[in-house]
Amino acid sequence: MSLLSYTIFLPMAGFLAILFIPKERVWAVRWTAAIFSFVPMILSFILTYDYFFNYASSSAMAFVEGPFEWISAIDAQYFLGVDGISVPMIFLTGLLSFLSIIASFNISNRVKEYFAFFLLLETGMMGVFSALDFFLFYVFWEVMLVPMYFLIGIWGGPRKEYAAIKFFLYTLFGSVFMLVAILILYFTSNPHTLNMMELIKTAPGMTHTLQIMSFVFFFIAFAIKVPVFPFHTWLPDAHVEAPTAVSVILAGVLLKMGTYGMLRVSWPMFPMAARYFAIPIAILGLIGIIYGALVSMAQKDLKKLVAYSSVSHMGYCMLALGAFGSVTALTGVMFQMVSHGLITGALFLMVGMLYDRAHTREIAAFGGLGVKIPIYTGLMVLFSMASLGLPGMSGFVSEFMVFVGSFGSFKIITAVAVLGVVLTAAYMLRMVQKMFLGEFNMAKWGALTEINVREILTVAPLAVLTIIIGIYPSPLSNLMRATLENLVNLMAR
Repeated sequence: MSLLSYTIFLPMAGFLAILFIPKERVWAVRWTAAIFSFVPMILSFILTYDYFFNYASSSAMAFVEGPFEWISAIDAQYFLGVDGISVPMIFLTGLLSFLSIIASFNISNRVKEYFAFFLLLETGMMGVFSALDFFLFYVFWEVMLVPMYFLIGIWGGPRKEYAAIKFFLYTLFGSVFMLVAILILYFTSNPHTLNMMELIKTAPGMTHTLQIMSFVFFFIAFAIKVPVFPFHTWLPDAHVEAPTAVSVILAGVLLKMGTYGMLRVSWPMFPMAARYFAIPIAILGLIGIIYGALVSMAQKDLKKLVAYSSVSHMGYCMLALGAFGSVTALTGVMFQMVSHGLITGALFLMVGMLYDRAHTREIAAFGGLGVKIPIYTGLMVLFSMASLGLPGMSGFVSEFMVFVGSFGSFKIITAVAVLGVVLTAAYMLRMVQKMFLGEFNMAKWGALTEINVREILTVAPLAVLTIIIGIYPSPLSNLMRATLENLVNLMAR
């Protein structure tokens, strides 16, 4: 068992350990969860560091485990490995999972089940970003579904059951399409295999019809996760009703699985189909950018505003994915995935901190908060500026790369997409002005308290990384460059 397996299965070990702790020992449950999430986070940092210095110059898979025979009847294998696409996602998953567990220490209802489900969710997420066998990939993909359903359905807001069922049905619907596409790949390969690396070599030889069909099935599965318009309707409900830490994981990691699946599976396996659908994909990205931004402008609830902004920001990824022949565009996709995970994850944490104190998220209910809670205000303004793409922040770098990389393929679409930046600035600045500037209502919010040290520690790493990537993006770019150049070469077949 090596580094990747430990990273994946230590949270699972934590899940099992928590099952044996009496439910009355709440602090033991919380700290057990924190420890079993802290160690994978450190392992993900070591993995990233080692990959950067020893493997990043090559597109070959690193830290490979297997393939080991698992279910011989269907040739399913235990096969793990990472490259420049998956390493940043594992880093992000390790970091956000630990921070989310620390941010969940105020959960007081059914504590034992909450943290057990959270660790199970982390195992599924780590597994998806490491699996190189389709059977294993599908198992980890589905493992995430169950704990997320319960985390929303039990610990969510007033409409939690509706939001949880909607999330479950949408994701299950996508999973069925993915399963059909995997079966097509399995039965058309000779000899039959579920090995992703083998299928990347052989799948482009499939007939035109089968490529198109498989690409569409995979696309629906991944597009629901992104979420791409019009598959996005589960997202606002899930985000609004989910507890704070679950919203962080939803925005920071789960949405990225859709774009990760496209980069890992759909684009290298079906290059002809990706070229065929390039313009529709870019148009869907443009619709997501503009539609998400316009709906965000209309929101009165702060959490809904952040939720719809995710639809807009993930639209940039789809626009750049349409421009598959540009390394800059694909680098922009990866930067946007990391940047959105950091910034939106932090914004959801900040929204949760305010809601815990004020018990409302209505933007109009506040005003002049900068006078009363200056540290909170400073951090919230920082992440709002990062979200609207202020230079010096990670959001600016990613959006700039997306526009530069996409312009060569879609001049008009990219030009219109730039409007998304203006609209994002409008709704973010309006929110900042309404909540933090102006006259403070002492009678209503005089008892509001500043955020504490634990809360600051949960968002401080995200703020530091947002600024570092914004000022000096080269290390992240170098980490993924060889893999993305190889992906572009695969797309040229």
